[in-house]
Amino acid sequence: MFKHIKSDLPASIVVFFVALPLCLGIALASGAPLFSGLIAGIVGGIVVGSLSGSKIGVSGPAAGLAAIVLTAIGTLGGYENFLVAVVLGGIIQLVFGFLKAGIIGYYFPSSVIKGMLTGIGIIIILKQIPHFFGYDADPEGDFAFFQVDGENTFSEIFKTINNISLGSTIVGIIGLAILLLWSNILSKKGKIFQIIQGPLVAVVAGIVYYFLTTENSKYGINSEHLVSVPVPDSFDSFLGQFSFPNFGAISNPQIWVTAFTIALVASLETLLCVEATDKLDPHKNVTPTNRELLAQGTGNVISGLIGGLPITQVIVRSSANIQSGGRTKLSAIIHGFLLLISVILIPTLLNKIPLSVLAAVLLIVGYKLAKPALFKEMIQLGWKQWVPFFVTVIGIVFTDLLVGIGLGLAVGIVVILIKSFQNSHFLHIEGEDIDDGKIKMTLAEEVTFFNKGAILKELDNLPKNSYLELDVRKTRYLDNDIIEILEDFAYKAKERNINIKLISERGTVENPESFIDFFKLRPKKKSA
Repeated sequence: MFKHIKSDLPASIVVFFVALPLCLGIALASGAPLFSGLIAGIVGGIVVGSLSGSKIGVSGPAAGLAAIVLTAIGTLGGYENFLVAVVLGGIIQLVFGFLKAGIIGYYFPSSVIKGMLTGIGIIIILKQIPHFFGYDADPEGDFAFFQVDGENTFSEIFKTINNISLGSTIVGIIGLAILLLWSNILSKKGKIFQIIQGPLVAVVAGIVYYFLTTENSKYGINSEHLVSVPVPDSFDSFLGQFSFPNFGAISNPQIWVTAFTIALVASLETLLCVEATDKLDPHKNVTPTNRELLAQGTGNVISGLIGGLPITQVIVRSSANIQSGGRTKLSAIIHGFLLLISVILIPTLLNKIPLSVLAAVLLIVGYKLAKPALFKEMIQLGWKQWVPFFVTVIGIVFTDLLVGIGLGLAVGIVVILIKSFQNSHFLHIEGEDIDDGKIKMTLAEEVTFFNKGAILKELDNLPKNSYLELDVRKTRYLDNDIIEILEDFAYKAKERNINIKLISERGTVENPESFIDFFKLRPKKKSA
């Protein structure tokens, strides 16, 4: 794990700066204590990072759960009662892992996963524009179209025009210039520029700018445009920030409903993120999904026990890790320790970081996820790829992550049905004379109820007095629905004077009496 520490350490610092405002912002959007977001980030980095089989995935509080948390805290009668649901949700995730439910992650089409990455990239860019210009009405980490501040993604951008903070904008531009200079020029000039990451330099520049302009009313940055980490007065007050679940409320049915909702949504987001990060990973590592569910479940149990928000693997932090050169899970673990150490030792210094600088970092992350070249590439792959892709992107931008994925998946399933409709069989007319009535139908290797419509249509369109050769020699699975269609057709064929020649591995049969009986007698294939 320490083999690539030269790559993992710089990457972990970048992930730390990306994670810090998101942990705080998601907690704020969730109506939970700010410190609960930091707890989830720390547990996600150290605990989940250690147990996970993902080399580049990073876990923490998820924007997709913010609305669920906000509602649940109110309906369950307080944050301590909600924490019981977090713990139970983690236990349910452990059960999912032991039941091998992680296999679900492999059933999301590639076009939908690419659409998810691109959609999130666009969302990051759109959501960071207000923060970049110093308009911080909506908390960081609120990635839903309809925001907690009553605005939506686009109305927030329009409101920014009349609420630009000059100091925040200047330092944001400086930070963005440093990041572009670092990634496009300096990183190629020497190893020192690869070890010291651009985001770290940009953040330091932001802190220096804050101190230099503290007394300047025009160019200075107000505290509302800075990171806001809770600062305890003493060790006792630090410990007082932890909350603990009220297990006396465990008999409340609503807590169990919330727990199952958290487990289901957190597991889906994690599996989607695993698929996405594995696609982004330049080294093409494959994450064991069942182990990931076990790691996430353990993380949620621990996070819930000490007052943290629910945890998932998160694409924003994971992609920042990949883009910064992270190679092993050490990067995620170190970022967790950096969160822990910094909130204990230097919370006051963290609160001098301008949010606009961190917005600049996230703008770069978003652009790399949603590069224009990807749109051209998807269009060139054909409509069966670009339709689910664009539906997913639009769904994510105008609703939220899970709804967008659901829409893309629904369209992907429709595409699969269309392809199944087209590929269930091959039908052509035999002989030189196309009117000689000889027609041959060859069934595919697997024919399921998806193919009913196509086969039924072809059989119904056969002309009277024709001769059908039905070849099933390559067919390894024939759904009972298809056999029943053939059985019904055999009855109609007699009325329409259509002769049927059934060609199978068991031999050739003219006008079989019963297709049902014939396929029941069919010998099972020996497994290789």
